[in-house]
Amino acid sequence: MRRLLEGIGKDTLAGGLMLVVGLGAALQGMSYSMGTLAAPGPGLFPAALGVLLMPIGIAIALFGKRPATGASDTQQQRDLPRAEWRGWFCIVASIVAFIVLGNHGGLVPASFAVAFIAALGDRDNRLIDALVLGVAMAVVAVVVFWWLLQLQFPLFQWG
Repeated sequence: MRRLLEGIGKDTLAGGLMLVVGLGAALQGMSYSMGTLAAPGPGLFPAALGVLLMPIGIAIALFGKRPATGASDTQQQRDLPRAEWRGWFCIVASIVAFIVLGNHGGLVPASFAVAFIAALGDRDNRLIDALVLGVAMAVVAVVVFWWLLQLQFPLFQWG
């Protein structure tokens, strides 16, 4: 199985996964009320996102980088990147922080934390880069979710 997947290539697999996720989102979104553009229903956004993901997935699968042919197994194993445990840990920690802070701290601290902690997962980012990204994402979250979409998510709360 592993040899079969290695022969296909990462981009082809990623494109296929995007196609399947897009198809699933579109089908599930269509099972809800679509509404209109002026008054969108709960199914409009997932259906539209799914429809957009499908051609992107097809394009990635068709035009993505192909695996090298004729390379020896030892050469291919040397070319495989090492696992980035710092990145994985920071991404998971950022999601947990968003859940906890969203529930107990509000939109602004949760949005800041998810961007700041996830940015620390990249070894090339400096602390100041992560801080700037966190502040920018908190501002974007307030503008988009609280002001434009008027979600009932308090900006700050304690408890």
